Amino acid sequence: MHNPLLYRELHSQLSQWIHPKDKRHLQGFAENVAAILQSQSGCLSHWIPFLSHRDCQARSHLERLSYFLKNGKMNLEEFYQALLRHCLQALAGSDLKLTLDTSMLWDEYCLISVCLIWGGRSLTLAQTVIEHKSATVAFEQYRPVLESVIAVLPPSVSVTLLADRGFEHSELCRWLNQKDWNWAIRAKCNLKVTFANGLTQSVKELFPPTGEAYLCQNVHVLDDISCHLALANLPGIQEPWAVLTNQPCSLQTFLLYSERFGGIEPHFKDYKSAGFDIIRSHLRSASALISLFTLLDTAYLISFIFGILLMNSGRLSSLDWHSQRGLSFLQLGLREIQRLCYLHLPFPSIQPLPAYSPPKAFASIRKRDFLETRIEFSRVSILAP
Repeated sequence: MHNPLLYRELHSQLSQWIHPKDKRHLQGFAENVAAILQSQSGCLSHWIPFLSHRDCQARSHLERLSYFLKNGKMNLEEFYQALLRHCLQALAGSDLKLTLDTSMLWDEYCLISVCLIWGGRSLTLAQTVIEHKSATVAFEQYRPVLESVIAVLPPSVSVTLLADRGFEHSELCRWLNQKDWNWAIRAKCNLKVTFANGLTQSVKELFPPTGEAYLCQNVHVLDDISCHLALANLPGIQEPWAVLTNQPCSLQTFLLYSERFGGIEPHFKDYKSAGFDIIRSHLRSASALISLFTLLDTAYLISFIFGILLMNSGRLSSLDWHSQRGLSFLQLGLREIQRLCYLHLPFPSIQPLPAYSPPKAFASIRKRDFLETRIEFSRVSILAP
């Protein structure tokens, strides 16, 4: 059996950090990650052409792949997070921004992810899939994901967690305070806010007039959570912003929270339509989906690293036609892998992420200027009733 170049390279490199009890599990893992990188798909049937070195019939391939995803021998901690710790080691002592969010699959399964915002995209730190018909989940359902993140973070880091209003939970705020993490969470409009003088109003009643921002320091929400509240109402938006944070709020609070959109939303899009098209997998098992996402996260991380290496080597223009970086590191890495396979060239070593996050990618200078335009308020008020 002649093993393909990419599989041999991945198996050799991954064996440095991944040490399962049965070496066949690493062989299957590396083989399937290689198939994902070459097919650029989360659909098992699309992997078959890149597994032809096994000389099996297509149905046999699918049965073997289905068993591999369902046997429970491949877990996030032993396979993906072992590699992730190697890639994050240079970030020790840094200020890290994490996102917590959910995404629905076929209105039957809910993907819960905690990701690191880096380079204009997000990298999965920990995640799970549960059988759940709503994107809104309880704290106890995503607490294990948060606990799992702690095991992969480099030492001495300062963490800020960003989350949407579906995570407006007192249990989450207390957990974050106990772990000494900073946080910024969007508030629902019906949330009750209590000021120091005892006055209680809903967020909706506190929204400022159009073009203005209110900064409310030292308030209480969710009965016993002490925090700060920043509100903004801009022309042309569907709904005013209300952001809860444990840090004294300012106009920078809105900038901080906005980083969530540039991180987690494109990340989910890469899973679905812009990258691996996982919807076409048609898997209907939470455990199998967890295994599939472990494979996808590994492929994503490897592509991400290869994209960074391509940029750092000064060869960005060989695959990216924009005047500045216009492709994400994921897309750059996938195209670099295709090039290396086509030319039968050796693959670079999987190296840690650089200590500093590079600028975001923009498809054009006009797009960059539009997204980086400063927002001005006609009035900024500090409320302290």
